[in-house]
Amino acid sequence: MQHDPRSVDDDHSRPDGVGDELVEANGKLSEALEYIERVRGHLYAFHQLIGHADLLLDDVVAGLRNAGHPDLAREVQDELLGANVLAGRWTFQIVEEFDEGYYATFRAVEERVRNATMQGRRHVFEAEMKQRRRSHGRPGHEPTPGVET
Repeated sequence: MQHDPRSVDDDHSRPDGVGDELVEANGKLSEALEYIERVRGHLYAFHQLIGHADLLLDDVVAGLRNAGHPDLAREVQDELLGANVLAGRWTFQIVEEFDEGYYATFRAVEERVRNATMQGRRHVFEAEMKQRRRSHGRPGHEPTPGVET
């Protein structure tokens, strides 16, 4: 394949016969996946923060007991310690369900679309945008590492 001058390198070049609309649609799908990746990170943060809060409750229960409030200690222990965050689920179960369901499906669909339309090439839209926006021949604007055009 001959290098497409709209792109920074062959791995990110638009396949022959692919129009702007298809490149843009793939770019939007890639961007949507990036948002889902961010959501997944937030979900893991949620998981870790809830877990840490639950572990802190051990100290709360002990502190209330030691301070002469056994009824309050029992309430915290019975109502909060180890409680499900959603019906029947701790956060690890939420994370697993998301990972195995929506997240896995989203990634698989994005890959199928990219393989069917872009010969599996990733970030074609961004590579072409880089070519349009960079100042050719200027330091810090190289198309790829080690290439100075």
